[in-house]
Amino acid sequence: MVIKGIPELFKAFQKLKVLVIGDVMIDAYIWGTVSRISPEAPVPVVNVKNREKRMGGAANVALNLQSLGAEPILCAVLGDDEEADIFEGLLAKRNITAKGIIRSKDRITTIKERVLSGSQHLLRVDSESLEPINQTEESLLQNKISDLISEVDVIVFEDYDKGTINSQIIQQTVKKAQELGKPVVVDPKKNNFFDYNGVDLFKPNLKELKEGMNVNFDHSNEVALRTQTQLLRERLSCKMVMTTLSEKGVYIQSEKEDFLIPAYKRSISDVSGAGDTVISIAALCMALNLKADFVASLSNLGGGIVCEELGVVPIDAKKLEVEAIKHNLQF
Repeated sequence: MVIKGIPELFKAFQKLKVLVIGDVMIDAYIWGTVSRISPEAPVPVVNVKNREKRMGGAANVALNLQSLGAEPILCAVLGDDEEADIFEGLLAKRNITAKGIIRSKDRITTIKERVLSGSQHLLRVDSESLEPINQTEESLLQNKISDLISEVDVIVFEDYDKGTINSQIIQQTVKKAQELGKPVVVDPKKNNFFDYNGVDLFKPNLKELKEGMNVNFDHSNEVALRTQTQLLRERLSCKMVMTTLSEKGVYIQSEKEDFLIPAYKRSISDVSGAGDTVISIAALCMALNLKADFVASLSNLGGGIVCEELGVVPIDAKKLEVEAIKHNLQF
């Protein structure tokens, strides 16, 4: 496909299907006001004004992909509980298919509840199963992936270390993707960090890179960044590693070239969910076989845009398109 400009690129995004494999959850928000301290303990009393439940984790990647015009298909394991009903209801409201979802009586559906007063984050309460999926769940999940992988253009692993993804799921999926010529991109966490052999794009943040490689260096040390990225890329035998550097931008490296893309100056409200936006944009770019520097540049731009919003929100595709044109991004 020959794409001649940014508007045409965003139209091309609308023709793509993406398989998102990973840990899904409900992000629950309680907004209220604080005017006093509890007489029972030295904690604020929150007078609740509003409650909201949103899709989170790998499901936020699906929301970002949908906002960009693509069709996401989630492959994940939920509990067989009331929260799973709520989650599937949220999928239905967004017209996202649940055909890749599995329910298990041996797990609970992850829910992260946040209490906020204005822009101040007061408390978070997590309810979740952190045990690895059992053999039955693994078999059911792998069957779902095998059934769905042929109809998509790219595969995303969105790993939150909640137990959905394991080395067997990774190996079998990557093997099948390679046979079908489908690119695989990864947003990793610690437990499976070195299991993603042979993927097309691996996207740690700087903290994850340093922890994974068991090294420590300052974010301004570009030599160390290049060296450790190369060692990681070679160890994983992957085509590209793209490391997000927070307010410093992103660094992407392939076998033949590398680029350090600085971040754009913004008024940052909340960095939550920025990584989900970055991997979503990168996945669509990889599906269209775009160059490394453009993958990093557009992903970097989108990650910055969502940081201007409070809470976990998907990217505004039109705003991203306008800014990509404004900044004269070239592919």
